[in-house]
Amino acid sequence: MGNVGNLVFIIFTAFLVWFLNPDTCNAREGKLLLQRKATKPIISETKSGFGHVGSRHNRGGAGRLMRESDTAQADQPGGTVAAENDGKSATFSVLDYGARGNGNTDDTKAFEAAWADACKVAASTMLVPSGSVFLVKPVSFSGPDCESNIVFQLDGKIMAPTSSEAWGSGLLQWLEFTKLKGITIRGSGIIDGQGSVWWNKSPATNELESASSSEKESNYGNSTEALRFYGSSDVTVTGITIQSSPQTHLKFDDCVTVQVSGVHVSSPGDSPNTDGIHLQNSQDVVIRNTNIACGDDCISIQTGCSGVFIHSVNCGPGHGISIGGLGRDNTKACVSNITVSDTTMHDTLTGVRIKTWQGGSGSVQGIMFSNIQVSEVKIPIMIDQFYCDRNKCQNETSAVAVSGISYQNIKGTYTETPLHFACSDSLPCTGVTLNTIELEALELQSKNLNEPFCWQTYGELKTTTTPPIDCLKTGKSSSKSFQC
Repeated sequence: MGNVGNLVFIIFTAFLVWFLNPDTCNAREGKLLLQRKATKPIISETKSGFGHVGSRHNRGGAGRLMRESDTAQADQPGGTVAAENDGKSATFSVLDYGARGNGNTDDTKAFEAAWADACKVAASTMLVPSGSVFLVKPVSFSGPDCESNIVFQLDGKIMAPTSSEAWGSGLLQWLEFTKLKGITIRGSGIIDGQGSVWWNKSPATNELESASSSEKESNYGNSTEALRFYGSSDVTVTGITIQSSPQTHLKFDDCVTVQVSGVHVSSPGDSPNTDGIHLQNSQDVVIRNTNIACGDDCISIQTGCSGVFIHSVNCGPGHGISIGGLGRDNTKACVSNITVSDTTMHDTLTGVRIKTWQGGSGSVQGIMFSNIQVSEVKIPIMIDQFYCDRNKCQNETSAVAVSGISYQNIKGTYTETPLHFACSDSLPCTGVTLNTIELEALELQSKNLNEPFCWQTYGELKTTTTPPIDCLKTGKSSSKSFQC
């Protein structure tokens, strides 16, 4: 019996030693904390107060959602705490940061604060909720220190101020996203630039109108754009409406990999300088399933752009889809590999257009316009190497080279000239091909009609055309093309 008692005592002592071992306790505690985490999160205090991530009812600000084990980690030297939300992406609503959403109170600081927190969390969402109107001054949502793949969820309405004091001096971007990787703006909401105040000779418009034409063009990057992306990659804009911008509605500058889909752009046909979408120094761009009505180019493609694919776009009113103007003030311009297809134009100044200034250099090459339906368009097809938006421009011999331009299956009605090719004497257009062009004059405008016009344009007719186009030059030009 004594031996049995000794054996029981030894077993009990060994178990007690194992149970009280610190490593064993920590492992079990960690397991319990992980189980407890899902039902009892700890809300950390931030400078803006306490709050659950994404809570619309906590006006003090969105706090970070943390595990208790994360708290222990943060106490260690060099420890970091990642914002989490039980495996879901964190959401930062502007209402949680004091935004009123009544259309009268300035909500700019709330937007800045929400962005500052969202910027720190990868794949987070900054929410502009539906049912509210937010008055926001010019603001920049900036990287490059932000995490990637942030979503700006726009379901409400953002409205621009109308006073010149709110804009400050000079012409600015209104809503700007800069130096970001993986930024998405999506939703069913509206960006309203309230541009009619500018168009009707507001102080800001007077400042623009007082500038010379050259100053306007050279400062184009600083003109009043409703929504601008600069120096960013993997950019997506989908579903939103941009309306009544003071000038350009949506601009991408120095961006790579851009997707635009399901966007609606809306301004009156007589609103000045209100380009729909403006591309500059950007590559790998897709614009699709988008409706644009404006007072200038529906889509404007400027220097430095390549790999642009535009399809299923409705344009009108407006000035059509344009490459250029390029080469202004003797500058070099390079545009290549642009495709515009399955697009409709109604009540526009031009359909598809290439426009360059005299005196420039560089090249436009590898351009495809296909499956374009035009209705009541003044000039459906146009190349103009003598572009000038002033009363008088100086004649110069150098030019931006235009080559490898293909027009396929362009049909519909025109009101002035079906085709206008005005190419440089010193550097003619080359490699222009026309295939299945069927353009009929609108009878109501028949007294103002012109025949197809070609000047220094070398190319080939692949099929017969309506009306007959017999002004293309055959053979090869003796001039040398400039390669970018």
